[in-house]
Amino acid sequence: MKPVTLKEIAEQLNISVTTVSKALKDYPDISKKTKALVKELAQTLNYKPNAFAVNLRTKESKTIGLIIPEIVHHFFSSVIKGIVAQAEKKGYLVIILQSNESYELEKKQIQLLLRQRVDGILISLANGTADYNHLTDVLAQDKPLVMFDKIAKIVKCSKVIIDDRQAAYAATQHLIDTGCKRIAHFRGALLPQNSIDRFLGYKKALLDNNMPYDPSLVYICQCGDESFEEGKMNARQLLKDHKDVDGIFINTDMVAIGAITEFNAQGVKIPEDISVVGFSNWFMSSVISPSLTTIDQPGYEMGKAAFKQLYKEMQQVKNKKPIVYKDIVLETGLIKRQSTKEVLQKTLH
Repeated sequence: MKPVTLKEIAEQLNISVTTVSKALKDYPDISKKTKALVKELAQTLNYKPNAFAVNLRTKESKTIGLIIPEIVHHFFSSVIKGIVAQAEKKGYLVIILQSNESYELEKKQIQLLLRQRVDGILISLANGTADYNHLTDVLAQDKPLVMFDKIAKIVKCSKVIIDDRQAAYAATQHLIDTGCKRIAHFRGALLPQNSIDRFLGYKKALLDNNMPYDPSLVYICQCGDESFEEGKMNARQLLKDHKDVDGIFINTDMVAIGAITEFNAQGVKIPEDISVVGFSNWFMSSVISPSLTTIDQPGYEMGKAAFKQLYKEMQQVKNKKPIVYKDIVLETGLIKRQSTKEVLQKTLH
């Protein structure tokens, strides 16, 4: 059926279109009787406001854009739930796009969202993103932009993150405290800031404990997607290269679970031969055998915080106030499971 218009309601009641519009909005200068008649007929005819016209008048689309590297990843699916839950409370629709870790696709998606006139954009950068002109273009249009998880420090906008360096330090320190003497690191791709910071946290923990840093023990993500297969491949290579390694800190749980699967297949005992710590606290981390010690990364809370900050900035733009940028750092925690040993008691002399 053709959508019902204000004009059709006005003609049936023999009143003006302006009166109908005001009655539906509960203007005080319209009588209760007229309001009741208008609302009753609007309901009978299944009248729906013209969203496009409303958006033109208010200069709001009531939509936001969300760009993430991959949707199926446990962490990002948790982030999405947090964002959508908050957006619905404020009456916003979320357009969700997946960059597939591609810088070129990410650029196109930013342009698409700007053409759709979204009110703001949330983004976690692709591993391949090294140039940020597409992001500065967003900010140049006074469009609120909030980064989360994978960010670019040099882009001046709000960011919602964890302290990746400190979390990685805690993960590596746990391996040291449980007796590991030779600790490898399966890191992510070279570019993302969180991958860099987790590597630096690993390295600092070694040096602070007077343990040598050996670059040959660091395995860089080759496939670009930090996958289960990447974990298996790196584990196979590690066993060929370094038979003396007794601990590994791994950049994500997905890769860690791949590594554990390979170690199990080759008869390597965990944690007796090699201890493993992952990152993100994915559901599978608690059900694989042995269960995975990992850093708990609060995806849902990160999504909530990212939308709340974006909403504040959208309100600042709406009220013609300058955007106030914030760096929001969320807490993490180490979840101890079966893939690492008990903490050794230090003997006092």
